[in-house]
Amino acid sequence: MSDTLLVLTGIGIPAYSARGLTQTLQPIEAAGSQRRTVNGTLVDLSLSQFRKYRSTIRCSDMEAPALDGIWPGLVVTVDCVVELSCPSSATPAKTVVPGSQRLQGSFTFYRPRLVMQVIDHSIEKNEWGAVTGWTLELEEV
Repeated sequence: MSDTLLVLTGIGIPAYSARGLTQTLQPIEAAGSQRRTVNGTLVDLSLSQFRKYRSTIRCSDMEAPALDGIWPGLVVTVDCVVELSCPSSATPAKTVVPGSQRLQGSFTFYRPRLVMQVIDHSIEKNEWGAVTGWTLELEEV
């Protein structure tokens, strides 16, 4: 049983390995392509198919997640902890984790479910403090 909202289908999260974790979502590098015209106006040249996320998950807890045998390139499904929001009149841009959608005023908040590829991960152990720290870096496929 996990102690977190985070779900890593294909990896797994043992108990006492993810309490108090932090997750970031940011656009992948290829998502942005802006240039200035000869008149100095900034224009967006990005392509919609590159509107994908990179995620970093960090935590320090008692145990490590199940990272044995997990290598860069592995595709996993991530039920994110991070919430995205959009106007209630709009459709969420990403798949919604079932049961995570909520309304607040004229906005819809939801946790995205993203199909991502492992980019890198690391684990560290503080022996005397009995703390295991870990980081997992992912990019949306």
